[in-house]
Amino acid sequence: MAHIIVLGNEKGGSGKSTTAMHVATALARMGHVVGGLDLDLRQRSFARYMENRRATIGLRHLDLAAPNLMELPEIDPATLAEGENILDKRLSAAVAELETRCDFIVIDCPGSHTRLSQVAHSLADTLITPMNDSFVDFDLLARIDPESYDIKGPSVYAEMVWHARQLRARAGLVPMDWVVIRNRLPTQQMHNKRKVGRALEALSQRIGFRVAPGFSERVIFRELFPTGMTLLDLRELGVDRLNISNLAARQELRDLMRGLNLPGVSVEF
Repeated sequence: MAHIIVLGNEKGGSGKSTTAMHVATALARMGHVVGGLDLDLRQRSFARYMENRRATIGLRHLDLAAPNLMELPEIDPATLAEGENILDKRLSAAVAELETRCDFIVIDCPGSHTRLSQVAHSLADTLITPMNDSFVDFDLLARIDPESYDIKGPSVYAEMVWHARQLRARAGLVPMDWVVIRNRLPTQQMHNKRKVGRALEALSQRIGFRVAPGFSERVIFRELFPTGMTLLDLRELGVDRLNISNLAARQELRDLMRGLNLPGVSVEF
C-alpha cells in the first residue's frame, strides 16, 4: 500500500503547497513513484506547481523525475449509495487508483476546513502541518494564556486532527504520525521565536505531535514556482555554483526529509 502524506493546516500562507512540492519531488528524485492530489479545488497551487514542472521538463528537454498529478475523478451521482457523499467517493476513487502504482501519495489540503480536507486527514499515514512562526498560527493548534503563555487547551484544528485519529483507530489503521514544521523562521534568535518554540514543545507532549524543522523565509521559493522546479533542481536550471542561501535552503530540505522519517526513505541528496 502507498504511504499517504497529507499537508494540512486550516490557515492559508503557511507554505503547505511549497512544502508538498518539495517533499513530493525529493521522493521522486530518490526513485520513488509519487502521486499528487490537490484538494484546494479553487486555487490549485500544488497542482499548478506540478503542471509547471511538467511543462518546463518538456520545454527544456530535461531528464527529471516528477510527481504524478491526478485530478479527482468525476462521479455519476446515480452510482452513489444512499447517504454516500460524492466528495468522499471522488477522493477515495483517486486514492484507490494511485495506491495501485505509487509508493507515496502526497495530498495538499486547502487552508480552510472542508469536507475533502477532513476526509484526507483521516487517510494520512503522515500528517505534515506547516505553520508560520507566530502565535497567530499557533492559535489553530491551541489556546494560550496571554500573560503566562500557558496552554489552556487544544483549538479547532487540533480537535479536527484528534477526530481523524479516532476514525483511523476505529478503522483498524496504523496510528497517524503527526509532524508540525515551523516555516518562515527568522534567522536571528528572536524572543518571539524562542517563545513559540517552547510553547510548541509543551503542546506536542499534550496532544501528540512531533516538531520538525521547516524552511526559512527565502525569495527563491517564489522564484521557483513558475518553472515548477525545486531546490533540488537548481543545477538542471543552469545554476552551477550555489550561493550560501541556496546551500542553506537545501540543507533545510535534507533536515526536513530526515525529520519526517518516512518508510523506506534514505536521504542522500
